[in-house]
Amino acid sequence: MKKLLSVLVVFVFVLTAFGATALADYYTGYTTLKYGMRSGEVTNLQNDLKNLGYFGSTSTGYFGSVTKQSVIAYQKNYGLYADGIVGHATARSIKVERIVQTGKWYLGVPYVFGGSTTKGFDCSGFTQYVMAQNRISIPRTTELQYGKGTSVSKSSLKKGDFVFFETYKPGPSHVGIYLGSDKFIHASSGAGKVIISNLFSNTYYSQHYIGARRMLP
Repeated sequence: MKKLLSVLVVFVFVLTAFGATALADYYTGYTTLKYGMRSGEVTNLQNDLKNLGYFGSTSTGYFGSVTKQSVIAYQKNYGLYADGIVGHATARSIKVERIVQTGKWYLGVPYVFGGSTTKGFDCSGFTQYVMAQNRISIPRTTELQYGKGTSVSKSSLKKGDFVFFETYKPGPSHVGIYLGSDKFIHASSGAGKVIISNLFSNTYYSQHYIGARRMLP
């Protein structure tokens, strides 16, 4: 019995360690990346820039001149200080754009209550999955997600913020990701799939909106 318990403890430890590693990268680890560095975080950065259309080479894990120029091009396009160094501001901007891009990849995926895979999502399953694809861990349910991050006022909403609604029961029961310009993406039970909706110009969502949380500090 003791041997079995020991094996289970080791298994849980390994599972936890590998899970944490799988979701760790330059953004979640607050790692500054710059010319001359070589690491797995640089590979993650290169893959993110490649998905966003800024890096056209093979991801090698080495931060060379091509990666630096890709970072500078991104920084210039997004109004960031164009020094080719990936500090927190640049890392956060890249992550926000990747989260939005990732969410849009799954437009049309069916709504499935309790679903958390590309075969079908419910609202919080969708948001959790999108974040996990970008190596960011958040809780599974809407209620628990509402307790994470920092509260954001309606006037301060930014792309990538989570928007919450009170629908079929008291408290937060629906969640989506804000895209900017009065749009958010979500797994809608009414539409039966992942869609983009208006946030405040849509009467239903405007009336049921209860707040927003910024998951990326």
